[in-house]
Amino acid sequence: ISKALLNRKLGFDSFDGILISHLHPDHFAGLASLLVQMKITGRTKKLQIYMHHTLSETVKDFIYRSYIFEEKMDFELDYVMFSEDERVSVNESFGFIARQNSHLDDYKKFDFKNVLPFSCSSFLFGIGTVKIFYTGDAGSAKDLQLFKDYKIDMLISEISHVSFDEILEADRLTQPYIIYLTHISDEDEPVIKVKIKSLDEKIRSKYVVAGDGMEIIL
Repeated sequence: ISKALLNRKLGFDSFDGILISHLHPDHFAGLASLLVQMKITGRTKKLQIYMHHTLSETVKDFIYRSYIFEEKMDFELDYVMFSEDERVSVNESFGFIARQNSHLDDYKKFDFKNVLPFSCSSFLFGIGTVKIFYTGDAGSAKDLQLFKDYKIDMLISEISHVSFDEILEADRLTQPYIIYLTHISDEDEPVIKVKIKSLDEKIRSKYVVAGDGMEIIL
């Protein structure tokens, strides 16, 4: 994450918060290094870390065991916990709702110590009147319907754990204005682009293969 920020010429004080969806390494393990980089580069403003309340103990312990002590930091860590279906207001125009998806369900049988939290959230972001469904890592096609009770304006969906056909079906059912596809391997990207090109022109125009540093203007 530190390298990605530097590549995009974004400073370590250029954002106010971090939202954790679940604790797989590619979604979470860079947090300690990121905090160290923030300290080294002189961050002073508070950082909010949003997470499901069941993840709190693990996240705080991970930071502590990385020898990152708040007493030695020049900025405050503000942990903001949320529960499923709770409306979380970040500021006057931006907030979100989290709902549990099934991405981690198959992992539960391996937790022989019975100590791991298995919260894995998908999110409905509200920016003004715009509703954005971000799937995070999904477990099945059913997870693409977690917010079917809302009118979705934008779908940001991963496409590593669900198929292109399943996303097409979600598009048919929820009818977002635009769909951004994420979490794509280098091998899969050309295949997905071919599939998009094969769609009817009207449908094809809705699909965008996301890339690092892409900016979305609402």
